[in-house]
Amino acid sequence: MARAVVRPPTALRRLRLVNAHTGETFDGAYRNDNGPIPRVLDELCIFFRDHHSGEKTQIDVGVIDFLADVLDAVGEIRATVLSAYRTAETNAMLARTTFGVAEHSQHIIGRALDVRLESKLSDAMSKARAMQRGGVGWYPHSGFIHIDTGPVRNWTLDERGLDGLLVFDGHRFKFDGSSKVLLGGPWRPLTVAERLTLQHEFARAEFLARTTGLGINP
Repeated sequence: MARAVVRPPTALRRLRLVNAHTGETFDGAYRNDNGPIPRVLDELCIFFRDHHSGEKTQIDVGVIDFLADVLDAVGEIRATVLSAYRTAETNAMLARTTFGVAEHSQHIIGRALDVRLESKLSDAMSKARAMQRGGVGWYPHSGFIHIDTGPVRNWTLDERGLDGLLVFDGHRFKFDGSSKVLLGGPWRPLTVAERLTLQHEFARAEFLARTTGLGINP
């Protein structure tokens, strides 16, 4: 499970963000010595809304803190947000049309962000994974990282399809001859049928992660 982070008292915590789909910007403090600023969090819930439907939800302040800490770790001051909250309907639509979108995503419950940085994206991914704060997905050829406050896990999607797939508790996933997802083994290219099976297995594992606190949640 994601680890609790004890943060010492800080001055204003600031973010500079651009919404890639709406063109909207956010530039300001969202946290002060007293904690998250309610008025600003309300603004961020609108900023992070589902741009397909216009619906918004309460965004987990933990994932906002996660992003701020990743930016601080690599010396960046701004990020472009590609995806934040998604309604279940939007997520289902994307899952049907985009490979790698999980059926039961942390985006649905306002605990995930997909972001692009102006530079140091690979470094940001490494720093985020080292923090052990939740899920970190690396999409080098699409040019973004996913962060969330679900269970601690890492995965990579690159030009080979699913890279070594998911690194979870120090192991790697693979397929055997019966298309079952197993732990262990070297990377090899996946067939179309295996990719579809894998996506189904991811969706099932994510459902279990939401209901039992185990599994994986892109």
